[in-house]
Amino acid sequence: MADELYKTLGVSKKATDEEIKKAYRKLARKYHPDRNQGDKEAEDRFKEISAAYDVLGDPEKRKQYDAGGGMFGGFGGGQGPFGPGAGGGQAGGFGGFDFGDIFGSVFNRGGGRQAQSQQVRGRDLETEVALSFDQAINGAQVSVTVPKSSRCGTCHGSGAKPGTSPTTCPRCEGRGVEAQGQGFFSISQPCPQCGGAGQIIEDPCPTCGGSGLTQQTKRYKVNVPAGVKNGTRIRLAGKGEDGPRGGPPGDLYVTTRVASSPIFKRLDDGNLEVAVPISIAEALRGGTIEVPTLEGTKKIKVAPGTRHGTVQRLRGEGPPRKGGGHGDIRYRLEIVVPKDLDEEQLKAVDELAETLNGGDPRAELLRKAGR
Repeated sequence: MADELYKTLGVSKKATDEEIKKAYRKLARKYHPDRNQGDKEAEDRFKEISAAYDVLGDPEKRKQYDAGGGMFGGFGGGQGPFGPGAGGGQAGGFGGFDFGDIFGSVFNRGGGRQAQSQQVRGRDLETEVALSFDQAINGAQVSVTVPKSSRCGTCHGSGAKPGTSPTTCPRCEGRGVEAQGQGFFSISQPCPQCGGAGQIIEDPCPTCGGSGLTQQTKRYKVNVPAGVKNGTRIRLAGKGEDGPRGGPPGDLYVTTRVASSPIFKRLDDGNLEVAVPISIAEALRGGTIEVPTLEGTKKIKVAPGTRHGTVQRLRGEGPPRKGGGHGDIRYRLEIVVPKDLDEEQLKAVDELAETLNGGDPRAELLRKAGR
């Protein structure tokens, strides 16, 4: 039983907090009541998942749960369930621990505090937004349209027909849970009559059918910060789906899809690179050439005897960095070799080669190879 909550979320006891959170979100989306209306099994599974995450998603509760060995484990040294000796421990827990506090709303000792019903948080939503290269570099405000479950305008999320109100569940007396005894502990289960809501809707709203939610399409403005990359996720807090019966809303996550640039290539280090063609003459004698920047153009120097692939750098001319400042633009100089020379041009090349008198450029290579 020591790993029952981990099994509920499908993770190991060594799972990181992020892995637990990811597993919970995946399962919650799959079994959420809004996606499985009328499916009692899915509804029960969703409540189990939420209860497990209530403990494992809280670092302190998880630590206490692991230390207690799950529901019944964690005893050692020959001690009984009430501490050292028969009946010698505290009536409130094992070895001085109050498991009512440790397990919170999941486990409750008979006769102890009663678990309270909790509002269900709305689902997180995800969408994508297409950005041009310039929008991603400079930042922009864009619109996204999202279909979502939102609070019903007729009943304002209560689920009850206007003029009426939900009534307290007679079975759980509004707590939303009921305890089922199992020896020293009792396990809190969602109330089967009200489904954990703590309230009964006797006269449902005609618009939403008692769920308190209707399908609506919402339009939001997204402030895209300067320098975002393809795949960046932007969180809009509280813009996800509204929770059922007045529950808090989830969040909306917007993923950026950035178009490529015909000129600039984004590098993993946050800088940009541009391929700049230069002529053979410019490579040989050097000079000053004009290159594009994000704001216009600037001039850089080409040193005499520049080789193909040489990189020049303009510092601070690149995209904004997350921590402040700007990256660089790297200019990779590529020597353009002309094709299909006519007789006059070939003659000029021969004369140049003779003038340079550079000898065989492969002589050193062959010497090293022993050829």
